[in-house]
Amino acid sequence: MADIFETQAKIYAETRMKYPREWFALLAALTPHHGVAWDAGTGNGQAAVGLADHYDRVVATDVSEGQLRHAVPHPKIRYIHTPISMPEDDLVAKLGGEDSVDLVTVATALHWFDLDKFYPVVERVLRKPGGVMAVWSYREMRVSPSFDALIQRLIASAEPFSNPNSRHIFEEYRNLPFPFDGVGVGAEGEPVALEMKMNASFEWILRLLRTWSIVNIAKKQGINLLPAEVVEELEKAWGGRSLIREVTFPSFMIAGKPRTPATLREG
Repeated sequence: MADIFETQAKIYAETRMKYPREWFALLAALTPHHGVAWDAGTGNGQAAVGLADHYDRVVATDVSEGQLRHAVPHPKIRYIHTPISMPEDDLVAKLGGEDSVDLVTVATALHWFDLDKFYPVVERVLRKPGGVMAVWSYREMRVSPSFDALIQRLIASAEPFSNPNSRHIFEEYRNLPFPFDGVGVGAEGEPVALEMKMNASFEWILRLLRTWSIVNIAKKQGINLLPAEVVEELEKAWGGRSLIREVTFPSFMIAGKPRTPATLREG
């Protein structure tokens, strides 16, 4: 699916919101060492930049070269293209080797991952003891009852084009496999509820909607999920293009550490 993000990398970089600084401070407080963080599925580096405030080095990887071309430059961040075909040993080596990473993060991207392949890499590279894995994502925006209803209708119309693993987002990670021991920030089946708030224009929201993977998958199949009449309905419910409104993104997070041998035996 990397090609979906290749064609919209620039607009994706311009529309994705920054994650709250408090989230990164919370995660950094969980790791006793702050040498290396790995941001997997980094996209344009939104999370990687936040990690750079707390870790000496950040390795930020993605399967999309287009996304990485538009990544936010930072002296502490090393962006690496990691195609799906890359052997596990090669990936581990690029990340610094076994037991080399203090924090692994996946920000709003885990639903694209092959977890059976990804989690073993995490287990290999996380520092033991002390390494932590954290994943988070967010739901569709909340603005007003009338606007939210139109967004729900858009999502329903896009269901045939949805990545099956997107259910993890709609379920807010409650059924997400997460084979790590808890560290006080959620646990498997029990994510922590968070939220992001921002002030936005209708133009920004419309650009954001046009980056949604379901919208672009449908477009590739000749289906326009955002025709003029839908945009007009959204604009009316928003209150006009010139209006700036507060937007809330309900969010959720789970963090954990590699399981101990005792835990593995019990599981």
